Amino acid sequence: MSVTLTGKQRRFLRALAHPLKPVVQVGQAGLTPSVLSAIDLALRDHELIKVKLGGESDVSARDLIQAIERGTASAVAQVIGRVLVVYRPRQKEPRIELPPADPHADEDR
Repeated sequence: MSVTLTGKQRRFLRALAHPLKPVVQVGQAGLTPSVLSAIDLALRDHELIKVKLGGESDVSARDLIQAIERGTASAVAQVIGRVLVVYRPRQKEPRIELPPADPHADEDR
């Protein structure tokens, strides 16, 4: 299961994530299985989290997007510097209700 977000849904999630503090930090060792597990657990608890890439890491935040999305069946809604906003709805009783996807919104692009 993977999460696909529209632009409108990404904007909505970015607004919700603005006051959040990072709950997982990727350190010098990079995106290890234990870090992926911590992201997975945080998503299970919170649905929307921030992941911070530590200053000692040689990897850029953009390089981690696909690995995080694949490893946790989530979607990265935003990358600002060394911080990623990651979203995955709960399977039972999701707390965040996304705006409906507009099938015609991306036709003009």
